[in-house]
Amino acid sequence: MVHFFQFEADFVDSLRCIPMQVRYKLDTCGIKLKLSDWNQMTQVEREALVELPCTIAAEIQSYQDYLQQLILSRTGKLPTTLPIEPEPAWLDSSTIPASIQEKAEEIGIAVTLSQWANLTPLQRFALIKLSRSGHENKNFPKAIAEFHLV
Repeated sequence: MVHFFQFEADFVDSLRCIPMQVRYKLDTCGIKLKLSDWNQMTQVEREALVELPCTIAAEIQSYQDYLQQLILSRTGKLPTTLPIEPEPAWLDSSTIPASIQEKAEEIGIAVTLSQWANLTPLQRFALIKLSRSGHENKNFPKAIAEFHLV
């Protein structure tokens, strides 16, 4: 299912940036996709990466194979592979990562375990990505509001 967050609204029509659901799939299949590589893809190719399933083992492998060939055809280089987390934090509804708590405190709120547990894995993934140090975190407060955590 295709789902874009409201905090992504300024770029999802053109897909000029990599949306969270594609970033989620990248982490799931262990491929690093640079924005410069993404920008070499056609709109149709970007849309395919949004729409292709990447949930069960066969889909994950197909997505990885497709993406590797796509990046190779566009850049002439195979993409960097990343380790796939066997138990990613966004699938753990019983533990709020420290980065989330710290970033929430910076904006004057606290995320409760109940709130965290009620988020979807994609929402938890987005918050984790948006709370990492070195990441442009301007969308973290927007995501917090969108997910009704304030």
